[in-house]
Amino acid sequence: MNALRRVLEARTAARQAAFVPFLVAGDPGADASLEHCSTLVAAGADALEIGFPFSDPPADGPVLQAAALRALRGGGTTLRSFELLEALRRRHDTPVSLLLYVNLVLQFGVDAFYRRCADVGVSAVLLADVPLEEAGPFVAAARSHGVAPVFIASALSSEERLARIRAHADDGAYLYAVARVGITGEQAEVDPALATTLDRLHAAVPLPILCGFGISTPAHIRAVRAAGADGAIVGSALVRHLEAPSRDAATSLLREHAASLAAACHAPLSAPSV
Repeated sequence: MNALRRVLEARTAARQAAFVPFLVAGDPGADASLEHCSTLVAAGADALEIGFPFSDPPADGPVLQAAALRALRGGGTTLRSFELLEALRRRHDTPVSLLLYVNLVLQFGVDAFYRRCADVGVSAVLLADVPLEEAGPFVAAARSHGVAPVFIASALSSEERLARIRAHADDGAYLYAVARVGITGEQAEVDPALATTLDRLHAAVPLPILCGFGISTPAHIRAVRAAGADGAIVGSALVRHLEAPSRDAATSLLREHAASLAAACHAPLSAPSV
């Protein structure tokens, strides 16, 4: 079984949830980015979701767009992002998934990209702008190198689409559930209809479900757990701390916030009544 999926299912078996923070590789620089990843691991991250810097990330809100631009201005490239992941693997055995845009994969070469993912220990890849109908070549390359393909689902996903995702479940690590329809970014509260959506997704796709988009506080974590999520992905709320005026300040803010989110994920749920 995929290493990331094992970690997620272990948390679920313990009646806990997985905490998966997101950062952009190379933001605000290569050395700082590696240290920030290590800070998140020390704060309790079960896995890391990493984005590669891209000039036009259409699914991302302003905080993550700014992070990508900082990384690009600092010399961030796909090759340097892989170098960061290689360095991270030497430090930690925490599973890594990628969330990125397909142009980066096409420019690198599809097979070469997934081969490199396997070389640096990437467990899973989500291509945010590839329609499921066009995912075949990427899924095949991922499978050939032991990398799990990840797909996005939401309240708008049709039963037909979920059935097509289900067909890839044996190769998957998790299903990415959008906690709100739109772009990434912080929000005031979790959609009260999320539980209905997650019930439908769990019934359709036998994979752990991680919720992302708009999750920023321990209260949000508790809400998505109550709605049925197996874990939470937090991006903008953490990346915002990298805008701090100094690296030390950014590290301190990141550590404190991540630790509070990890604690909310890892607090065991009470046993179900019988």
